[in-house]
Amino acid sequence: MNLGATELIIVLVIVLVVFGGAKLPKLARSIGQAQKEFQDGVADGISDDDVA
Repeated sequence: MNLGATELIIVLVIVLVVFGGAKLPKLARSIGQAQKEFQDGVADGISDDDVA
């Protein structure tokens, strides 16, 4: 699934309309935190598998 420039712009415009300009920084920050927590959980899962 490759997204071209046009599709990416359309998605960004839809996100801007749905969430509004004022909430985008907060949304981006929460997405970043969720991604970090997910990666930490995956790393913990992998390290637990190595020990067993």
